[in-house]
Amino acid sequence: MSKKQTLNFTPQVIYYPLLFLFLIVFVFWIETRFDLNFNYLGILPREAIGLRGILLGPFIHSDVNHLFNNSIPLFVLGMALFYFYPHIRWKVMLWGLILTGLLTWIIGRPALHIGASGVIYMLTAFLLFKGIFSKQYQLTALSFAVIFLYGSFLWYVFPIDPKISWEGHLSGLIVGFLFSILFRTDHLEKIKYAWEHEDYDSEKDAFLQQFDDEGNFIEKPIEKTEEIKESPSVRIRYTIKKDPGRGSKDDL
Repeated sequence: MSKKQTLNFTPQVIYYPLLFLFLIVFVFWIETRFDLNFNYLGILPREAIGLRGILLGPFIHSDVNHLFNNSIPLFVLGMALFYFYPHIRWKVMLWGLILTGLLTWIIGRPALHIGASGVIYMLTAFLLFKGIFSKQYQLTALSFAVIFLYGSFLWYVFPIDPKISWEGHLSGLIVGFLFSILFRTDHLEKIKYAWEHEDYDSEKDAFLQQFDDEGNFIEKPIEKTEEIKESPSVRIRYTIKKDPGRGSKDDL
């Protein structure tokens, strides 16, 4: 049975992505304020102790640039997820974080992998492919927006920079794509217009009555009703008085 949803903006659309963003900024502030380094808590592939990085690694960033580059995409994509997919947002976010980290732990190089970029790639891939597969104009438009904003991310799933965890990016891309297939039944409720209902009667539609059978507009004269107020009858009485300063014709 397919699950339908309606778009409804709620405060959670902003609160939860903002909370996630606050946590990664707070962790970075703790490191900077107390001169600490949490990099050792990242994902260490194929090492048992490195499994803790699956949950902790996304909250750790190496420097300000690393933090800034992940903060804005994470916040924007998180809001898009929470707004367009309220029924599955927590499943996608939490399971996406875990599975992306686990896949990175399996395929990654023997190095510490930190940062939220894997989650960002997971969200990017999910929103992109889910919108395309849905064949609904709202979600397809979202896909094009994701391509426009973050389409260049695709290059970083390849090993073009040894300092970048391309394995984490690739893992997020794979997980997001799989989620778009797994949750394919979750879609927006189709809006039914008046003429799409079974009990619709076109002859009673005031709008359609303005057009003929060929679709031409029928110009109807505007009927105006003027209310005429009858005023009570007025009787005018004229009184003519002779000017005493003038003489009559008989005086000439």
